[in-house]
Amino acid sequence: MKKAVAAGPAKKAAAAKPAKSATKAAAAKPAKSTTKAAAAKPAKSATKATAAKSVRPVTKAAGPAKKAAPAKPAKSGTRAAASTSAERVEKSAAAKSAKPAKKSAAEPESRTALVRRARRINRELAEVYPYAHPELDFENPFQLLVATVLSAQTTDLRVNQTTPALFAKYPTPEDLAAANPEDVEELIRPTGFFRAKTKSIMGLASALRDEFGGEVPGRLEDLVKLPGVGRKTAFVVMGNAFGRPGITVDTHFGRLVRRWKWTQETDPDKVEKAVGELFPKSDWTMLSHRVIFHGRRICHARKPACGACPIAPLCPAYGEGETDPEKAKKLLKYEKGGFPGQRLKPPQSYLDAGGIPAPPLGATAPPATGE
Repeated sequence: MKKAVAAGPAKKAAAAKPAKSATKAAAAKPAKSTTKAAAAKPAKSATKATAAKSVRPVTKAAGPAKKAAPAKPAKSGTRAAASTSAERVEKSAAAKSAKPAKKSAAEPESRTALVRRARRINRELAEVYPYAHPELDFENPFQLLVATVLSAQTTDLRVNQTTPALFAKYPTPEDLAAANPEDVEELIRPTGFFRAKTKSIMGLASALRDEFGGEVPGRLEDLVKLPGVGRKTAFVVMGNAFGRPGITVDTHFGRLVRRWKWTQETDPDKVEKAVGELFPKSDWTMLSHRVIFHGRRICHARKPACGACPIAPLCPAYGEGETDPEKAKKLLKYEKGGFPGQRLKPPQSYLDAGGIPAPPLGATAPPATGE
């Protein structure tokens, strides 16, 4: 009778699915019955009985062994063997949030991700530097044009300390065009390369007098024709004297956008084009000010203050500079470090934010550090 009962389900299974082999059909039901039998209450009681006598003592004996060798000491050993920079990263809140940026840098960044990250950096910088502005003192387009030409290979601070005497003696393009070159050289000597710069500013003054009626043109194609005026200078004048969008690619701007992996280009014109494609035109002028402000105050060329950087989580180059927050604070410059700025007559918004005006040439004041 047992054989007949066992064979019965097998035959029904074979009849239900003729395509399957007898072996598969025979294996189907017994497997289920075995599973059910294993799940029955007697099996559970047997398990409980076994666990009561044998498993529990083993568990109690094994418990101390597991506690004696937890996973945490292994991790702490790894941290102890980590480098000094890694330990500093753990101490800094900014450093902890910056780790994902370093990991993602190992993988190719999509174009969409790059645009989003670049625009987020711009938004963050706008909060850090709501008072960002051109750091050359000027009262009209002519003064801004001359000051920008003089700023080559020197600091804006040095230019601002030099131009008051220059503009007091030669207030218009006509005046400067008719000046004695030797007198001009002596006035602008503190800016360096004074002979070449004298030739440039007197040349552009003559061009403004002869070709533009003594007025500075507001078009790029006209500005770049003036002696000593390139695209960088033209965009400074257009953006800040005429309110027309432009990207100013100076040494700070080029250095930071490469650190941030916005572009790998080194030619200023190519940098301008690549970065311009990441942002709407309406952002270009203020973007330039914010990036340059950040480069002068926090993200320095030789030793960036990474531990005090507000955009560390978004920076692929985090860790190139000082990551310890306290040490990084000591690297901050201008108003961020409590020092004077570069302008003798800065905007009121800068003064309201705690900025200190730069001292006149030769005046005694706390040092205004710069690159």
